[in-house]
Order: sequence, then C-alpha cells, then structure tokens
Amino acid sequence: MEIAVHNMNLAFCHERVLPSRGGCETYIADLARRLTADGHDVHLYARCWDAAALPAALNIHRVSVPRAPRFLRPWVFGAACRRALACGNHQVTVGFDKLPGLDVLYPQGGLYAATVAHNLLKYRQPLVRRLAGWLRMLDPSHASYLALERSQYRRQPLLVIAISEMVRRHFEEYYHLDKDNLRMVRIAINLDRFDERDRPRRRLEWRQQWGLSPEHTVALFAGMNYRLKGLEPLLRAVALLPADSPFHLVVAGSPDTTAFERLARRLKIAERVRFIGYCPDMRNSYFAADFFVHPTFYDPCSLVVLEALACGLPVITTRYNGAAEVMHPPREGFVIDDPHDLDQLAGAMKQLLDPARRAACAQAARRTAAQWTFEHHYRQMLAVFAEAAARKHAA
Repeated sequence: MEIAVHNMNLAFCHERVLPSRGGCETYIADLARRLTADGHDVHLYARCWDAAALPAALNIHRVSVPRAPRFLRPWVFGAACRRALACGNHQVTVGFDKLPGLDVLYPQGGLYAATVAHNLLKYRQPLVRRLAGWLRMLDPSHASYLALERSQYRRQPLLVIAISEMVRRHFEEYYHLDKDNLRMVRIAINLDRFDERDRPRRRLEWRQQWGLSPEHTVALFAGMNYRLKGLEPLLRAVALLPADSPFHLVVAGSPDTTAFERLARRLKIAERVRFIGYCPDMRNSYFAADFFVHPTFYDPCSLVVLEALACGLPVITTRYNGAAEVMHPPREGFVIDDPHDLDQLAGAMKQLLDPARRAACAQAARRTAAQWTFEHHYRQMLAVFAEAAARKHAA
C-alpha cells in the first residue's frame, strides 16, 4: 500500500532544541517549520527547547529524565524517549543523534567512531596520536558512546541518512550497513538569509570594529572546537605568508582563545590575527571577509562552508570535510589533503591574496551554493520519510 506524502505524522527526537546554538538544532527548527507549513503533523520529543524559536504548529512533548552521569545520559534520554513515543502512534520516528530504536536516523554529527579516529589526526606526531588513543580507551564516556552507536546500527533501522558521501563510506566501513538502508541527503541552507545588498554596510561596519581597513585582505576562520577545526596549523601557515602582505585572519567562535593567542604571539603573527569570540550573526563575519579558511580534521558536512559559499567567499578546506564534495577546486577555492601540510595550506592562502583569483572564485562560489537549496533538500527528506512510512506499514 502506498503511503501519501501529504499529512504525515512525524516525530523528531533530540535532547535539546535551542536553535540559537546553531548546527543540528537550527536545522531541526527549519525542517519542522517547513513541514508544518505544508500541513504535516510534526511532534518534537525533547528535554528542553526554545519555544519562541520553533514553529507554533509544532507539537512539543517534554521527555523527563532522571539525573545521570554524562556517559550514561544518552542511554537514559533514549530510553525515556522510546517510552514516550510508544503512546504517539507516529508514522515515522526520526532521531538526529544517539537514539537507537527509531525508524530513521540522521546523525548530522556523523559517526562517533569516525569522529574519534579523526580527532586523533589533530596531533602531528604519530606517537602522540597513539598515546591519545590509549588514554581515550580509559574514558568511560568513550566506551559508553561506542556501545550505544553499535546498538543503533546493529539493529538496522528502516533508513539511515548520511549527510555526505564521506559519512556514507563511514557507515559501510565501521558498521557494514546495508546499502539498501542508506540514503544520502546533504544539508542545505536558506540562500535568502545572505542578501548581497547587506555586504557593503556590514563590511565597513565590522571591519572598523575589528580595526581593519578596506585595503586589508581578510581570511575568516569560524568554529567552536578550535583544535578539531584546525586552528593550530592555520596559525602556523599564516606565519609562512609574506610579512609585507596586507593579510589578516579573523577567528570567530569560542571565547576560549588563550592558548591560541599565546601561539600567535610565539609565531610573531599576533598583529595579523583578530580573535573576536562568539559571533551571534555570522553574516557580519562572512560579509567582512575576503575568503573563508576551514582546515578541519573532521566535519561530516560543514554548514559554515556552505554558508561561506552562499556569501560568495572563496573557500579553503580539507578532504576530511564532507562539504568539500560540493566544490570543484580550484574553481571555488582549494581542498587540501592534510591540515598539517603547512606549505599546501599557506600556498592556497597565497593564491587567494590575488584579487583577480578571489573575484573568479567568489562568482563560482555563489553559483555552486545556488545549485543546492533548502527546497531541494526538503523534497529529498520528504521522499525518505514517505519511504520509511511505507516500509513500516508493510512490516
């Protein structure tokens, strides 16, 4: 029996949905808003949420959980969530994190096992990597999260959505997931949020706030986990750029910058780096910059890279970023093999010091971003939900 796409009853499960935190929580709000606008009956099961940032038509169910140690928290929330869902009679249940037993899993953070492996890459010395790996084995949270992830995928959910081809490969490599149960749907952004008419005003205003002039060539780095996103090798690569170039780096994200400011001083580049901390409206940073550099050691599909492309920024990232799959280097920028390859990273930045090269890459970046819109993404997600509902009904 064919299940109609219209008027589906869907349940989303995520411990916290506070869209101001960005990432997956913003995505859940955007997807729920689009689904409810189409008349679908969407329910959210969460421990806490920001009602003002969520659509009014969303049905929200509080999942009460007892206090538990950090390494047991996902287990406790998952069990409580499944108990709450048992009364819901939903066509499809959807999990976005460590939640076994649901119909569709869409882990936007990728696989925990892959994250751990890639986290070790941030250490330059192989011996240090091995030591860090051994220490990780002593962490009870590590063992707990691995066990939870194995239980998620050993049961073979109806459908698993990979956020990029890289993540799809990880599903097959780590858990031998049946290809018939795997779908690939990239995340997408709302291009309307990045109105080019805003650029001149924001560029002038925020460069002035950061003590930068219109003549400076500004690279933007953005992230919360600075080590995983490659800020250390980036600072070392900046030290290789010509001292007389008008280059400056703006670092946005976590306010915890002490260690990196110390490294910048040691590398004698402190005057060329602005640490601006948390940026509530990233459009200010994007429009003030000339290009975006994200030498990450792991990103399933970096939202900030997609946003930078949408803002017409040339991008430098790595092959460890699923978002690099939408790029056609050197058309929109560069994809480097290893963040620790300082010569390659510095060489890519040197090329983008050329205004003509930047202008060509900027045009290509906007064209690439426009090819994959949130509406395309939404239609693919609807197809996945309809397929999951049909499979569940047939079973």
